[in-house]
Amino acid sequence: MYSARLAPRLLRPVGRQFTRNVVYQRAKTNGASTTSAASSSSAAAAKSAGGNGDASEPSAATPSTTSNTTNVTPGNGLRFNDEPLSGSGASGHSPQSTDWSESFHGLGSKPFDRETIDILLAPISDTDIEIKPDGLLYLPEIKYRRILNRAFGPGGWGLAPRTESLIIDKQISREYALICEGRLVSIARGEQDFFGGNDKVTTALEGCKSNALMRCCKDLGIASELWDPQFIRKWKQKYCEEVFVEHVGTKKKKKIWKLKSTKGVEYPYKAL
Repeated sequence: MYSARLAPRLLRPVGRQFTRNVVYQRAKTNGASTTSAASSSSAAAAKSAGGNGDASEPSAATPSTTSNTTNVTPGNGLRFNDEPLSGSGASGHSPQSTDWSESFHGLGSKPFDRETIDILLAPISDTDIEIKPDGLLYLPEIKYRRILNRAFGPGGWGLAPRTESLIIDKQISREYALICEGRLVSIARGEQDFFGGNDKVTTALEGCKSNALMRCCKDLGIASELWDPQFIRKWKQKYCEEVFVEHVGTKKKKKIWKLKSTKGVEYPYKAL
């Protein structure tokens, strides 16, 4: 028999972990731990009150083990409670405002003016392009923002989230809409690796947003050369080279790409 003095300890909520205002819960363990904790708490409450300990009728004093600020769906990994507002919540004070979490307003309705088009489709400078160790060419995300600012002006464009953030398989993803001059021009889902631990979730979320921006900009023709196989081959031949390196941690040897103008290789590699 449980004593009434032990009941408060048994009724203590379990399975909560808070990081600022963001709550993480693993979907697979969430269901099992919540069910187990609720059953134990209900039985303890019933016995301490003199009942028969039947868990089918939980005590009204039993606290919920599920956070009100967490949105976790079993099998879908981890989520943040940042689902876009819809309806009146998204419209602010004006009922005529567009709910960008659902709307496709203005998509493909008309082209931009010639001056804007020339800025968006202008060839990118060879010196702006970077290369990853695996040979993938990319344009730093800040340069996409600079091109958009030149084309539409600061405040003339923006990214609107269309879904909540989702963590699954050590990766954060979220869908965004690119809005330019009050109309939707592209939708893309951004992604960013996130392994937890010492990794900052805010930095990962910002990387996810920037990745979505880069993908949306493809539809505007910005930096389209980076997806042209002929351009990629010629640019690599002119500006890049492959070098043998060793990983400092694993001691594995392999070839990586680097710019010819860059001296040495970056950590965690060392040149052989």
